[in-house]
Amino acid sequence: MKIVKTTVFSSDLGWMGIAWTGRCLLELTFGHSSPGIAAQRLTQTDSIPAEPDALMGALIRRLQAYARGDCGDDFRDVKLDLADRTAFQRAVIHHCRRIPAGETLTYGELAARAGYPGAARAVGQVMATNRVPLVVPCHRVVAANGRLGGYSAPGGLALKRRLLAAEGIHGQQLGAREPS
Repeated sequence: MKIVKTTVFSSDLGWMGIAWTGRCLLELTFGHSSPGIAAQRLTQTDSIPAEPDALMGALIRRLQAYARGDCGDDFRDVKLDLADRTAFQRAVIHHCRRIPAGETLTYGELAARAGYPGAARAVGQVMATNRVPLVVPCHRVVAANGRLGGYSAPGGLALKRRLLAAEGIHGQQLGAREPS
């Protein structure tokens, strides 16, 4: 049985919460107005609140720096607990993590890079259920027409715009794109 630990902390993107197993991040939530709400938004049942170890403490500091606008961290070294994800979901997550700050891909482009051309809608579902936003930068995935698509974090599309703007991507850069 896995032991799942959780903690919450403040950031410039609101209160954040993380859940982890051993040395792997399992869940991240952010954009909350209070620590209680952040803790409630963590979906891991049978978890225990805990003080972060050195590894998770370092991740918290990195997330707080990102929230302050230091978008240079790609978080690719953060190990994720993806044991319950399908091969398709893991491929999409892997390739989403490779989208550099300041760039976007369409759902179709991400599907193709993950080896599943034509699976744009299914990629959208993976992004909509992303348990570790920022670490898996689903905010960098947009619709084929350049529109933002959706964003399920608190604040929705306004927060997605804010994250992209912090990375140097503004509305005019999200204009019409060729479908992939």
